[in-house]
Amino acid sequence: MIGTIINVTTVIAGSVIGTAVGNRLPERIRTTVLQGLGIITSVIGLQMALQTKNVLVVLGAVLAGGILGELLRISDALEWLGSSLQSLLSRGGTSRFSEGFVTASLLFCIGPMAILGSIQDGLSGDYQLLAVKSTLDGFAAIAFSASLGWGVGCAAASVLVFQGTITLLAGVLERLLNEAMILEMTATGGIIIVGIGIKLLNLKEIRLASFLPALVLAPIIVIVVPLVKGLFR
Repeated sequence: MIGTIINVTTVIAGSVIGTAVGNRLPERIRTTVLQGLGIITSVIGLQMALQTKNVLVVLGAVLAGGILGELLRISDALEWLGSSLQSLLSRGGTSRFSEGFVTASLLFCIGPMAILGSIQDGLSGDYQLLAVKSTLDGFAAIAFSASLGWGVGCAAASVLVFQGTITLLAGVLERLLNEAMILEMTATGGIIIVGIGIKLLNLKEIRLASFLPALVLAPIIVIVVPLVKGLFR
């Protein structure tokens, strides 16, 4: 759990710095910073998405995951949680708290480093990969919180729950996930991260949290596809 604790600490520290600096920056600078993050986030997502070896797996996972996410009302639940935290911490003031919480939670928790680093930490205690991720997340938290405020810092709780759970279940996950499954899960996560970039650029409002089940469905589809092919031989 050391890697996850480091990660949580850097997110909180980055958010403190970003929030303190952000209040002193003109709106045009904060907007430009957010747009720059949107562009970079989109590029990172594309790099992840292009790793897929079978785009139909990603397509199936995203579409089925989106439908399942809407049926489970995941996006509504996360937005409600963000709004509740905003009401608790900002005493009813208006802010972009909920947007910062949801956006940062998705960005910090989706990706190969979060999954592989947590498994590595749980199995061998080697937190080097999570330490690298922590550094990146810390700088991202500074930039995001400068524009979106304290909601980014509260995303540290999401990191703790998500990565901490994977670390504790590392032995089980290592037996369940092979290289192909992790690859398609990463590519599917890349699509969601591209969506974050689109949202940050104000191009389209997307209910990104609804696509979270796609991360679970992607490795399942990897298993199912060969079985289905076998039936038609």
